[in-house]
Amino acid sequence: MKFVKVSESAFKEIQLEAGLILNQFDPNGETDVEDAHIVCATTGGININCKPTFTDYGSDIDNVPDNMLEFKEIDGWDCSLGFTALNASVAVIKMALCAADVEGNKITPRNDLKVEDAQDVWWVGERADGGFVACCLKNSLSTDGLSLKTTKKGKGQLSCTLTGHVSMSAQNVVPMEFYVQEGASE
Repeated sequence: MKFVKVSESAFKEIQLEAGLILNQFDPNGETDVEDAHIVCATTGGININCKPTFTDYGSDIDNVPDNMLEFKEIDGWDCSLGFTALNASVAVIKMALCAADVEGNKITPRNDLKVEDAQDVWWVGERADGGFVACCLKNSLSTDGLSLKTTKKGKGQLSCTLTGHVSMSAQNVVPMEFYVQEGASE
């Protein structure tokens, strides 16, 4: 049974638990997370997607097979981070609304988007070896708006999908980065 096997490093590299949504994280520095940097408590896990979009210049050429590598070009990247928040805080509601102004306890959606509405958001999760896996979504904006679901004798759930955006000042930079930090070897 030579194909019924797992690598010796597989368990150490497994990502565990749901992880955290953070507004600040230094993947090369101190990994103790301060409460002020935790965006929200989540339920149902976190969905991270980083998908390229392509143009296939061979798609209309007779006798060229579909998806011929040499005829494909990456147009851009669809990068997103989706989660369901349990916190009904000013910060989470403002984030889910995308473009909003805050005055005291009042959050008002607005029709115009400002550059400062975009923010970098981090997801950080643990590895079995004590290390971490991290993802930074750059220039994120909520693209599905606010959706709050309540239930009798239950917790309200605020769904949020953030999409990373390319910046005019860095047009060739994909709006998502990943980091892997191995834990201490035993």
